[in-house]
Amino acid sequence: MNINLIFIVLTLIIGIFIGAIIIYLLDFIKVNNARAQAEKLLSDAKNEADKYKRDIMLETKEESFKIKQEIEQANKIKKQKLKENEDRLLQREKTQDKRDEMLQKRDALLDDRDNNLLAKQKELQEKEVKIDEILKNEIDKLEKIGKISCDEAHKMIMDKVERDMSTEIANFIKEKESEAKLIAKEKAKDLIISSMQRYSEDVTSEQTVSTINLPSDEMKGRLIGREGRNIRAIESVTGVDLIIDDTPEAIVISSFDPLRRELAKITIETLIKDGRIHPSRIEEIYNKVENDMNSKITEIGNETLFNLGINNIDPELVYLIGKLHFRTSYGQNALQHSIEVANLTGLMAGEVGENVLLAKRAGLLHDIGKAIDYDVEGSHVEIGVDIAKKYHEDEIVINTIASHHHDDEQNSVIAVLVEIADTLSAARPGARNDTLENYIKRLEQLEDIASSFDGVEKTFAMQAGREVRVMVKPEEVNDANSYKIARDIKKRIEEEMQYPGTIKITVIRETRVQEEAR
Repeated sequence: MNINLIFIVLTLIIGIFIGAIIIYLLDFIKVNNARAQAEKLLSDAKNEADKYKRDIMLETKEESFKIKQEIEQANKIKKQKLKENEDRLLQREKTQDKRDEMLQKRDALLDDRDNNLLAKQKELQEKEVKIDEILKNEIDKLEKIGKISCDEAHKMIMDKVERDMSTEIANFIKEKESEAKLIAKEKAKDLIISSMQRYSEDVTSEQTVSTINLPSDEMKGRLIGREGRNIRAIESVTGVDLIIDDTPEAIVISSFDPLRRELAKITIETLIKDGRIHPSRIEEIYNKVENDMNSKITEIGNETLFNLGINNIDPELVYLIGKLHFRTSYGQNALQHSIEVANLTGLMAGEVGENVLLAKRAGLLHDIGKAIDYDVEGSHVEIGVDIAKKYHEDEIVINTIASHHHDDEQNSVIAVLVEIADTLSAARPGARNDTLENYIKRLEQLEDIASSFDGVEKTFAMQAGREVRVMVKPEEVNDANSYKIARDIKKRIEEEMQYPGTIKITVIRETRVQEEAR
């Protein structure tokens, strides 16, 4: 038992020893392998470093060689430039030497010339002294022979020259004045022609009729109404004459007053669109159109001012300017005429150096009195002056209005230019129509005669002046007085007017009874 135990212990000790030896040997082998591997790595690294070092040295040598070549090339170029600069400097020095030699020669020549000039100057002075002595002796001899001194002779000569020159100067001034007048006249013609060429406007003539296209012929019957009540209502409310003939799908509005004709046209067009056509509706639409027309007139005035570049105009005056659109003079639209005068005046003012905006303002307002001369007594010049003063216009504008028909003296160049432009606009071919103007004046006179009687509310010249319709106030005029008014109007027309054919006088007295159920 003890022997086996001892054997087991010995075997265990021997095993442990052998294991320790084996472990040691393994560690030794590993260490040797690691050392060998490390030495190999060091050797490889050293070889790699040597190789890299050789490459670096090689590249460094190549770079140094390249740098050396570049430096040598740059030095070569610099040496070449230095040589060229030296050659130029040498050439310049040679040129400078030649120039110095030439300057020295020139100085020598100048010195010789100065010496010669001094000598000649001395000779001239001596000759001048001799000549002065000779002249003095000759003058003394002449004074003795002529028995007159030199100063007296000089005075006589100057007096004669002055007399001769006075006549020549007077003739010269006279010629220049005539020439200046001729040139001024030609310049004025050129100025006017240039302004007319720079401003061109179509020639249009206002008509006294307007045509309305109807959607169908059935609409004609509706406009006429039962027993003609609608057409009578339209004519009595608007003051125009409706011509309904065989022309398909069209009716004609006739009136000498453009504003009245336009109001009637818009009223009828509105009624056609609305479809409800009866006397009360006609009057309602007309009143609405009349109110809207005031806004349209203001728009026309503002548009005119914008196009001309004029500002700072009183709103009421703007309305009057727009109202000129519905006024004609010898068939020429008054607003278009005023715009033409404003533009022409502005062009001419620019040529002569006057205030262009003030000139345009004066040209536009020169006929402003025509906007209300139907409603106010007096000529359009007097009315225009009152309007300009009322709205605090410039004194030049006021004087222009007062003097453009020579009713007053012209105090400025602008007033003269406006008169010229007014003549140009009115006198060009086709601008005005004398026959139309006479016709319109006859209609105006016809309405004025009828309106002059007491109790007359409205008067409308109809049928191209062959009829006048007079609306009287029923509370002031009875049926008997209506007949008397018609006879009195007839008598005055026969005494005061000249007209072709006959004129029919129709006095209308209407009584309306209206109640409202609540």
